[in-house]
Amino acid sequence: MSDPSIVHLNGEFLPADQARIPVLDRGFIFGDGIYEVVPVYGRRPFRWNEHHARLVRSLAKLRIDNPMDAAGWRQLVQTLIDRHPWDDQFVYLQVTRGVAKRDHAFPKGITPTVFGMTSPLPAIAHEHLRDGVSAVTLPDERWLNCDIKSTSLLGNVLARQAAVDAGATECVMFRDGLLTEGSSSNIWVVRHGRVLAAPKDRRILEGIRYGLMQELCEACGIAFEARPVHRTEVEQADELMLSSATKEVLPITRLDGRPVGSGAPGPVFRALHAAYQQAKQAST
Repeated sequence: MSDPSIVHLNGEFLPADQARIPVLDRGFIFGDGIYEVVPVYGRRPFRWNEHHARLVRSLAKLRIDNPMDAAGWRQLVQTLIDRHPWDDQFVYLQVTRGVAKRDHAFPKGITPTVFGMTSPLPAIAHEHLRDGVSAVTLPDERWLNCDIKSTSLLGNVLARQAAVDAGATECVMFRDGLLTEGSSSNIWVVRHGRVLAAPKDRRILEGIRYGLMQELCEACGIAFEARPVHRTEVEQADELMLSSATKEVLPITRLDGRPVGSGAPGPVFRALHAAYQQAKQAST
C-alpha cells in the first residue's frame, strides 16, 4: 500500500512513496547524520526552541553545516504540520552530511541532505499510566558520544530489542556501575521523595524532557538532583520513571521481573504526570 503522507526532502514536499535518496548519501553509507523528534500538541510544536537548539548542537558536534537558519527550520516544521490532518503529531527531522564518494574522511564542498516527515502522535495507553511498565537492566555498550543525537543508533536498537525479547517496554542501562539512560528515553530515580538524574555528559542524550522534568519538579516542590546514580540506588528505588518525546512520562513498576517500590505508580510520578499535562495544555 502506498503511503499518502507528505514528506520534505531537500526543499521539496512530495508523497513519502516518491521520495528518493541516492545510495551514496553518507547517512545511508555511514549513518553520518543527526535527527530530531518534535512532539506536537494541538498543532503546535512542544518546546520547539529547545529542540532546535539541540539540533544545532548536534550538527556542530559532527561538523555538518547547518542548512537553514532558525526561521527556516521553524517554517519547515510548521509546513509539515499544516499539510497533515492530525492535531497531535510527532515531526521527525534528519540531516546527513550529503552525497559523496565513499570515504571515511569528511568530503569537502557537498550539500547536506535534509529530510522531514510527520506522523500521528498516539495517545499514552491508559494501562501504562494506571499500572506502569516493565524494564530490564542492561550494560551500556554504545559509543561514548551519546550526547549527539546521531542517526547511528545500532547500539540503541540492540538494547531496545533486548528489552522486547524480555517482554519489557524499555531497558535501564549502566556503564561502570552508574545509571546512563534507556534505549530511547531518559531514566529517573525516586528515593526518599527526591528525583535523581544521571548527569548531563557524553554518556547520555540530554532529552528535551530532562530540562522539563527539572522544571516540573521545581513547580511541584520536589527535590531534584543531577549526579552519578549508582546501580544499587536504582535497584532500591521507591519509584522509577522514563521520559521521551513520544512516551511523555511513564512509571516503571517492574525491573528485571521484580516490583519497583510498591509495584504501582507512586506519588512523585502522579504529581509530575499532572504537571506535565498542564505544561502541554499551556503550550496549545
